Amino acid sequence: MSTGVTISSISDYAILGCGSVGYAVAEELVEQGKDVLIIDRDESRVESLRDQDLDARTADIREPETADLVADRDVVLILASDVESNKQAVEHVRAVDDTQFLVARASDPVSGDELEELGADIVINPSSVIAESALRALESGELEYNAGKLAQLLEETSERLAIVTQDSPDPDSIASAAALQAIASHLGLESDIIYLGDVGHQENRAFVNLLGIDLVQWDEIEDHTVYDTVALVDHATSSEMDLSVDIIVDHHEPEEEYEPEFVDIRPNMSSTSTIMTKYIQEFDMNVSEEVATALLYGIRAETLDFKRDTTPADLTAAAYLYPFANHDTLEQVESPSMSPETLDVLAEAITNRDVQGSHLVSNAGLVRDREALTQAASHLLDLEGVTTTAVFGIADETIFLAGRSKDIRINIGKVLEDAYGEMGETAGHSTQASAEIPLGIFTGIEISEDTRDTLLELTEEAVKRTLFDAMGVEGSEGSNGN
Repeated sequence: MSTGVTISSISDYAILGCGSVGYAVAEELVEQGKDVLIIDRDESRVESLRDQDLDARTADIREPETADLVADRDVVLILASDVESNKQAVEHVRAVDDTQFLVARASDPVSGDELEELGADIVINPSSVIAESALRALESGELEYNAGKLAQLLEETSERLAIVTQDSPDPDSIASAAALQAIASHLGLESDIIYLGDVGHQENRAFVNLLGIDLVQWDEIEDHTVYDTVALVDHATSSEMDLSVDIIVDHHEPEEEYEPEFVDIRPNMSSTSTIMTKYIQEFDMNVSEEVATALLYGIRAETLDFKRDTTPADLTAAAYLYPFANHDTLEQVESPSMSPETLDVLAEAITNRDVQGSHLVSNAGLVRDREALTQAASHLLDLEGVTTTAVFGIADETIFLAGRSKDIRINIGKVLEDAYGEMGETAGHSTQASAEIPLGIFTGIEISEDTRDTLLELTEEAVKRTLFDAMGVEGSEGSNGN
């Protein structure tokens, strides 16, 4: 047998109790060239092991003398099916040497705790191991089934595939769309990556430009009927496009109800890029440098460089992509130059900041680039003592607000929902969120040069008061953080 596990430079092992589990471990270690001594009280079993050229001796692992037989071994694995025998063996080995590395077999969590208390370094429960292995096999089988179903659906497309991202797409959505486009191309299908809104954030623009990802604005498409298959990736919506949806791939449940032919939604993964990486692997494709770089950046962006809600699946996907990605390009994407508009918004936000406790809210005034608000909110989060920020500004008779938080006690997405959910649109999660509020709800004043200052003053007061209340901040007078 071969599990693919590589043991370290340790070479001397002892196995006490060689039933089916012990034999499987012994076989793997010997295959890797390790020196293995097997101790078992069943003489016929020991004789059979010797016939296979294994170093086996007859002894009762419950007896203190057995510990002396394995005293020169670096690692001792106590793997008998009788847990009481294993407990005695652990006690005897520890009485002789407390530096040997001990692995002991348990039958349940209680016996596992008892073995640890007696001195076992690692406790294994075969039932749990089998269950985990079964779940991994199930996940692998499910992925293989889904990949086959997705391939069949794509191959049945007679004209063109529309891959729809979320509105004003972020790196995870763009990367996931690029991966699906690569899969479609692998299957001989032409496709377009389509979006609504705009690619406004400087990092996102740099991301798209440097990797040469071709995005198509929905309003610029002359003939929408060319798409006979539609896929939504990363929490997209097609309500404004009036398209029937055939495919959904996401790591969040969609807000709208769809009845597509193919659905793969995995809330246990932190990014849709992780899901699409699994499909790239399942299709056994040669992933291009551009797609690998996009997916790796999508995972890193969605997990805040593996500091937020990261799962083992995200890490294994990133490890797979790492050798194929262009890391110079990643560095350029992560450090784009700041536009004059963003600099102006940041300066305004710094000047107008109001800090109450560890919460900062700031009015950036009238803005042209709404994405500059998100960058200002992120930069202000670096201010000493600040754990939550919200920066808002006015554009197109709408108040746009970007929130960021590194406070584990606060879900900034829920804060904005509580503050503005009934009067506008909010979106986001625990660390980053946004809100759009019609300006007339607060003032009813028509925007003009004469009313500008009054408008900003009334808006600032109303937005800040509502937001600080939602944050649970007392109504004390704030400061600018000095």
